[in-house]
Amino acid sequence: MPDVPTDYIQRPAEVVVAADPEALDGGRRSLPLDLPTALGMTQGQNPRVAFAQAQIAQSLAIHDAARALWLPSIRAGGNYNKHEGRIQQVEGDNIQVSRGAAFGGFGANAVGAGSPGIPGVYAYFQTTDVIFQRRITGYALEAREFQATAVTNDQLLETALAYLALLEAAQRKAIAAETLGHGQQLAKLTAEFARTGAGNLADADRAVAALALLKNETARADEAALVASARVAQQLSSDPSVVVVPQEANIVPIDLVPIETLPMGDLVATGLSNRPELSASRSLVCEAVNRLRREENAPWLPSILLGVSYGGFGAGTGGQITNGGPRLDFDGVAWWELRNLGFGEHAARENARAQIQQARMQEVQTMDLVAREIVEAYSQVQARKRLIASAQEGITAAQQSYDRNVERIRNVQGLPIEVLQSIQALDTARREYLRAVVDYNTAQFRLHRSLGWPIGI
Repeated sequence: MPDVPTDYIQRPAEVVVAADPEALDGGRRSLPLDLPTALGMTQGQNPRVAFAQAQIAQSLAIHDAARALWLPSIRAGGNYNKHEGRIQQVEGDNIQVSRGAAFGGFGANAVGAGSPGIPGVYAYFQTTDVIFQRRITGYALEAREFQATAVTNDQLLETALAYLALLEAAQRKAIAAETLGHGQQLAKLTAEFARTGAGNLADADRAVAALALLKNETARADEAALVASARVAQQLSSDPSVVVVPQEANIVPIDLVPIETLPMGDLVATGLSNRPELSASRSLVCEAVNRLRREENAPWLPSILLGVSYGGFGAGTGGQITNGGPRLDFDGVAWWELRNLGFGEHAARENARAQIQQARMQEVQTMDLVAREIVEAYSQVQARKRLIASAQEGITAAQQSYDRNVERIRNVQGLPIEVLQSIQALDTARREYLRAVVDYNTAQFRLHRSLGWPIGI
């Protein structure tokens, strides 16, 4: 799995909130952060990742319960029974009876000649469930684990993209600040030229108007940085009032997936074998198949009831409890069931077959989605890489234009206002290059994740 290049990401010490908060945006504290740390915090703090892990724990508990279906339960207790008045004998005679009985030990509700109503060691299960339920819940657990991996990959991608947006906002602030500096110098020069008569007042007014626009652009850049910080904080489930400050000084193109050496067809095949969403779909198909097998075998396998009780039992006439001694009872019962004269069995099997079909169609749908995501991201990486080269040429040309215009002004070969267009062109070129790099890196991150590889930390 390719790693994020070291020239793009540094690995500073553990991130902590600044001990001496500066007056940053109304006194808000700052949090220096780099991408590897943000990704690590995502795995440990993101609530969606934690929720997926909790779902695994729930599925594991259900699977453990299915594996223990055949094991008996143990009960202990006691009871006292007192009867006065008429009661019917087994032969049918209605007789007057005064009696009492008491029991204590494993089980409870031992009265008369019948077995205790609550056996001490008790097992009741359907043999079909004992055989198939552990398989059903096992595949469900497996699917949940793959789904949790997919959730983690998705959240790592979201964190990477949020951090990339934060880094872009920081770079836009730097560009805006530099352009604002150029605008301030221009406004000062045009005002000086107008004052001395070397220039005209209209040029000075035009420079002031342009400067006002640059100030607004700087304010928008500040706003974008704060919004991007809040989104990163959401991904990390951290305090959104603390301003996240990226630690990278510059943003450069990264190559997580070297598309020059990996054909698109190979990447699609890799994604179809790696993506945890597809592995989860296959497990869900297996779960549905075992549900059908369970229903097909249900009429032929019995339900089992076992009960064993042991304790001290005493009974007598009137209010006397005499003749106490040990009492042991054992009951074993097995029965077969054909639900609703067979119509219930047919309905249960058809339901299971429909679930298999749904799971298979979900798998096909996921395969189509994975293939589309890979092809889409691959195409974006190819196209956006070409944009970077063009944007670099634009910066070079705009910088040369700006430098030459400044030199002409220094040599008193033109008016300062002539620099305005060069300032605007340089600002636009730098923003376009930044956008091209960010779009390319975004496509690389998406392609990396679409292949089933988690964003490396």
